[in-house]
Amino acid sequence: MKYFKLFHTPHGTLIQSSESNLTKFSQSTTWDELINQEDLYTSCSLLFTKANETDINQHEILPPVHQQEIWAAGVTYLRSKVARMEESKESGGDTFYDKVYSAERPEIFYKGNALRAIGNGGKVRIRKDAVWNVPEPELTLFINKFNKIAAYTIGNDMSSRDIEGENPLYLPQAKVYNGSAGIGPGLLVPEQALSPHTIIDMKIYRDKNLVFQGDTQISQMKRTHTELAEYLTRELHFPKGVFLMTGTCIVPDPPFTLMANDRIEIQIEPIGTLIQTVASND
Repeated sequence: MKYFKLFHTPHGTLIQSSESNLTKFSQSTTWDELINQEDLYTSCSLLFTKANETDINQHEILPPVHQQEIWAAGVTYLRSKVARMEESKESGGDTFYDKVYSAERPEIFYKGNALRAIGNGGKVRIRKDAVWNVPEPELTLFINKFNKIAAYTIGNDMSSRDIEGENPLYLPQAKVYNGSAGIGPGLLVPEQALSPHTIIDMKIYRDKNLVFQGDTQISQMKRTHTELAEYLTRELHFPKGVFLMTGTCIVPDPPFTLMANDRIEIQIEPIGTLIQTVASND
């Protein structure tokens, strides 16, 4: 599969091609203008031809979010439905997740913006008032201002499972807080859509020891990417585009919970690997 990779920096855009070992740098357009080109793949091809060669290690790479919002879809995998039902059974909220999994309308919620976004190498957070916190590795769509899926990245939907489990109406508090939206490292712009056999893999290390590993294929999703994008943009206009995390089925079983300094590695090839650590709440 042919593709380009775009990386957002403070002073311009880094671009790589699957057909070259070079990294190039361009300041010819802003990040928001570039990623919202109607035919982003063709625009990347032209940009790569004109851009100057550079060393990627000489640049600070920012999250791929600038003026975009970040949204997320939930209960898109069977494993996610089962886990959500288990955690909310005592509150009586388990039926909500059972129904939304089979309903025509998906669960979609606001996750954050650039202020909440944490990029590759950054520190995500767990809530001080939560006792069961997990990362949720998710293929993330970039939907441009024309409502078309133009690129992909990796999302880490940090979640406080005990808060959501206590009452489904607490979901915004469980999902949206400072440092809760991991995203990056860059954008993958493929010539064609990702294969359904694409693998999402997550590893969590504590004191350099592997304490959790899980993987899945995106073919296990109940809903299509196009379906999720259509529902999100049906009554919402995004003039700078929008990121949409597409859900997960990689769920660490209780009593596992994240701790400060845990290292989270989420790999989705050919996008790359999003590596983050858990910040201390001191």
